[in-house]
Amino acid sequence: QTESVDQHRPTETDCGLCPAVMAQAAQAAHDPHFPHAILTRLREARIVAGFSVDSAEEGVSIATALLAGGIDVIELTLRTDAGVDAVRAIAAHVPGILLGVGTILTPEQAVAVKEAGAAFGVAPGMNPRVVRAAQEAGLPFAPGIATPSELEASIELGCRFVKFFPAEACGGLPYLKSIAAPYAHLGVQFFPLGGVNAGNMRDYLSRPDVVAVGGSWIVTQPLVEAKDWAGITARAAEVIKALRA
Repeated sequence: QTESVDQHRPTETDCGLCPAVMAQAAQAAHDPHFPHAILTRLREARIVAGFSVDSAEEGVSIATALLAGGIDVIELTLRTDAGVDAVRAIAAHVPGILLGVGTILTPEQAVAVKEAGAAFGVAPGMNPRVVRAAQEAGLPFAPGIATPSELEASIELGCRFVKFFPAEACGGLPYLKSIAAPYAHLGVQFFPLGGVNAGNMRDYLSRPDVVAVGGSWIVTQPLVEAKDWAGITARAAEVIKALRA
């Protein structure tokens, strides 16, 4: 009798996209630190434009240009000293944007971006101190994972939405399918970034456990240096058109 039951039990690989398991997971996937409303907004957007800035004014211009092209969710990375000031400026002047902040590497940064007006935060790696600081500050936060151990550490801290980074360098979709399978019943959801582009974004988004993908190719340095905001708007519009095709 046990053998009969096991014959009909989904394998870990099958469960990566098993509808029954994914349906159960959707009910169980309660991340108290990442509100359902924000996850819904991310899933509707499907694309999150990532970029860094050299000034707060530049951040406002880029966010405004992206919004005009149809992209309303961003990940402003803290790779420059202007990062937190830009978060504050975008929050004040571009209210139509869902303002995410990336490259949050310290507990102090988690607190600072929350106070500056960030709607959510992400990181390239899984630092328990940063996760706890974000949770204590009330900042919805997705740590970065690239291995099963990092994913389990994130789950232990209550995270059910994580950044899969660097996606393509780790092995892309085949690797994501493998790493996600043993945890599908827990309702873990992913935000792939790193090597994602216009050519493969729809493949990632075809997975029910992928909420959105990161679009770091949309805002290019030459366009920013030229202050070609219309060019950024056009690139954003092209991405939206491709997603709707």
